[in-house]
Amino acid sequence: MFRVLIAEDDDKARKLLERAMYDGGYEPLLARDGAEALEILDRKYVDVILLDLMMPKVDGFSLIDQLRRVNSEIPIIVVTARQSMEDKKRCFQLGADDYMTKPLDQEELLLRISALLRRAKISAEHRIEIGNTKLLYDSQLIVTGEETIELPPKEFLLLYKLLSTPNKIFTRRQLMDEIWDLDSESDERTVVVHVNRLRERFRDNPDFRIVTVRGLGYKAVKEEA
Repeated sequence: MFRVLIAEDDDKARKLLERAMYDGGYEPLLARDGAEALEILDRKYVDVILLDLMMPKVDGFSLIDQLRRVNSEIPIIVVTARQSMEDKKRCFQLGADDYMTKPLDQEELLLRISALLRRAKISAEHRIEIGNTKLLYDSQLIVTGEETIELPPKEFLLLYKLLSTPNKIFTRRQLMDEIWDLDSESDERTVVVHVNRLRERFRDNPDFRIVTVRGLGYKAVKEEA
């Protein structure tokens, strides 16, 4: 059973989150502030953190900062009533993985936790498996059945990004910022060219396809067996 650490100083909100975690099949661990959360993290393995921002002793901002400074990669979902873009920006810059505002939709929260756990597993294993297709991040190779394919680095990273979250739409700007250097002279047309190359290379692959979402960007879709 996955463990979810709930760091929330409001008793009612903490109990609601605890109930939601039980309903979702997770083991909740409860902390009333950031200091208690750190104590729990010292003693127990945690898979995901649900984190309020405004807490006594150690607030949510400080907790994110402390965890990321020691290279902790535990997925963190900020759960707060604060809705300003400045707060969101600060949290993501510190290293939060997701940001949700209260009141919460329980089903959406569980879906986001599930997605984060899957991405954390992919990150830890450095590999993705889609049907009979395997993407091996450390060697940057793709194995399909008995064939091994070596792609140019940018093509591999682009495909790895798309397949790490099937059905999620990525804009060309997002893909550009994450895969190409920020000081690169390339423009978004580069993403189009690389996507077209990937489509050509894997047009006969039975496990996935890359779909253009008109006006938005691209997504990878798993093919039904």
